[in-house]
Amino acid sequence: MKIAATGHRPNKLGGYTQEAFDKLVEIATEYLLESKPDKVISGMALGWDQAVAQAAKDCGIPYIAAVPFQGQEKRWPQQSQEYFKYLLQFAEEVVFVSDGAYQHWMMQKRNEWMVDNCDILLAMYDGTKGGTANCINYAQKQGKSIVNLYDKLINRSSL
Repeated sequence: MKIAATGHRPNKLGGYTQEAFDKLVEIATEYLLESKPDKVISGMALGWDQAVAQAAKDCGIPYIAAVPFQGQEKRWPQQSQEYFKYLLQFAEEVVFVSDGAYQHWMMQKRNEWMVDNCDILLAMYDGTKGGTANCINYAQKQGKSIVNLYDKLINRSSL
């Protein structure tokens, strides 16, 4: 069974602190240990995507880094770029979904690739519009199972 992750950036998940990120990793780890997937797919964006990649690494579950385009991380702060590269080192496979420089549609194309290659979509979704909503809508149209763990985050923190 393959699980792909979609979710918000840190600004919607408690902020950019290590403590907020650690909560996401903890929630992802609990789910992965319980569900025991064969493989995880992460879109490698800041926030939930990277938390799930870290959790997969910690649990010894192989993961695919589904990067929307080469250089996704270039506009991020230096520390975030370094962490992105760190996670890529441990990925079983790195897939650059689109060629060329950033285009807005590349994020959705990456999301569709992840959904098309998974059995379950693991979401951290608060119900707002945006890329996560688009990914979930696509997964629903494809008949994929969707598990949203946002309530677990709300129960552990005050956003």
